[in-house]
This record gives sequence, C-alpha cells and structure tokens, in this order.
Amino acid sequence: MSGSGDGNSLHERILADIGARIVSGDWPPGHRIPFEHELTEQYGCSRMTVNKALTQLARAGLIDRRKRAGSFVARPRSQAAVLEIHDIRAEVEALGQPYRYQRITHGTRTATAPHDTALGFAPSAPLLALTCLHWAGEAPFCLEERLISLDAVPEARHETFESLSPGPWLLSHVPWSSAEHAIRAMVADRGAARLLAVEAGTACLVIERRTWTGDMPVTHVCLTYPGANHTVVARFTPQG
Repeated sequence: MSGSGDGNSLHERILADIGARIVSGDWPPGHRIPFEHELTEQYGCSRMTVNKALTQLARAGLIDRRKRAGSFVARPRSQAAVLEIHDIRAEVEALGQPYRYQRITHGTRTATAPHDTALGFAPSAPLLALTCLHWAGEAPFCLEERLISLDAVPEARHETFESLSPGPWLLSHVPWSSAEHAIRAMVADRGAARLLAVEAGTACLVIERRTWTGDMPVTHVCLTYPGANHTVVARFTPQG
C-alpha cells in the first residue's frame, strides 16, 4: 500500500484527472464517476485517498455525491455570474489614464434575418448601428459595435453620438428592466485589429450585452478588448 507521501501525490492526481475530464466536457453533467472501489483499483491507492479527492471535488461544486448511488458530475447552478453595466470611461479613469471617445461609423438600417433576429430584434425593425472606439491615453482601449432599436428608443434617431458614447446616453434615457452578458475569447480580424492597433490574430476578450425594457429589446453591444490588457471580475455570493 502507498505511503503518506505517495497518497498525497495520488490524491492530487485523482483530483487533476477527474477535474480535467469534467472541465473538458468529456464527462458531461449527470455522468456517473467511477465508484470508490473502482478508483482504488485504478490508481492503486487506499480508499481513504479516493474519498479525500471526491470530497474535495464535491466541495468545489464539480460533483454531487449521493448516498448508495455514487458520485455524479454536477449540473451547473447558473450559466454565468451577473455583471454590472459599467461606463467604459469610468473603467479607463480607474486605471489613472485619460479617456477619449471616438465615433467611427453611424447609420440606420432595418433588421435583417437571420443575424439581427437571432439577437432578438423583430424582422425589418429600424436599427441605429454604431461603431465607436474608446481610448486610454494614447492607446485604443475598447472597440464598441452597437445596435439600438429605434422602436424602443425613437429619440436615438436624432442623436449623433459624436461627443457622447451611446452607453451612458442609453442609461440616462431608457429604463432597462433586464440584461444578458456573454463573455468569450476571439482573435482580432483585420478590421478590429486596425482599430485596436494590434496585429491581426491577437487574442481579444469580447463582452456581448443585450438589454430589454419589458419584453422589448433595447440594444445589443459587442465590446472587444485586447485580451492582454483587460480582465473581467464578477463578485457574487453563494445561493442557498
């Protein structure tokens, strides 16, 4: 039987192996973890070592342990932590950098299927399309690509957004009732790379946000940050 030092290393190996299979999706939610005696045989260790690893995985929320039934990959409690809607200017100034805003494009069009309707806009709905750039000092900080529903916010049709970015304007003019964030990684294409002053293919962090007032979509915005220069932090509390 393994000594205490080997037990510790095997405990870490079991944690890493099972955790990797869960995070990679190889073992999806609901998948049954091998029984303790099966893991004991597989790793050639004591049942105490296996139990310690499974207990730690359960405390981390990765598995559910059910008496007599065994252990299973846990189902997600929530899709993502809720993020507040921050003003990009405040983000830049919090870094101690001077902020500058630049409107790149501005125009109206109608929603076209399937892309716009997939974002929640009704077919042929009038939209205001904007491309904006936010600067921190001498460097581009964030590329903003936004659609605003002119059915939900008709007064936006008369705004040029040359000196004021659309985010703060919308927050002060439209009472939104719900919002959705999606966070993903991407590489900058040539257009985004040119505006952000990075090389094409640079890793970027993208935050997509949709907001509604009641059941009516207000806006969809895609915020692209050079990945090496930005971190998203969400603060949340455990659910009961």
